[in-house]
Amino acid sequence: MDSKIVYFLCTGNSCRSQMAEGFGRKYLPDGYVALSAGIERHGVNPLAIQVMAGSGIDISNQTSKLIDPKILNHAFLVVTLCDDAEERCPVTPPQVKRAHWGFPDPAKASGNDAEKLAAFRSVRDGIQVQVCRLVKKIN
Repeated sequence: MDSKIVYFLCTGNSCRSQMAEGFGRKYLPDGYVALSAGIERHGVNPLAIQVMAGSGIDISNQTSKLIDPKILNHAFLVVTLCDDAEERCPVTPPQVKRAHWGFPDPAKASGNDAEKLAAFRSVRDGIQVQVCRLVKKIN
């Protein structure tokens, strides 16, 4: 694998890791590839698609995937976005860098539609900040 893979992981690969992949595709420099996966596959959450579109990023064609051991073991960096993924993520070789960005699951937000959307936007904004920090470290 010639490109340096940044592998974003969360439990269901439906919200947080999908958003991180979208931001990674937009912001990571040439030579880097953003991918995402989960411990399980829950499908891409429609609210994640909606809030990312609000940031000008289309993730509607992304799919929910399970962690691929080959990608995991050859990634430049593995980023877990929830405590569950951090705890359950398979062991990686020593050369694979790891980071943990703990974000609450916006899909578990309660309240009316506006409150749920606000939870998704909050998580989206936090992930965007983290991806931009990562890009600054890489450059």
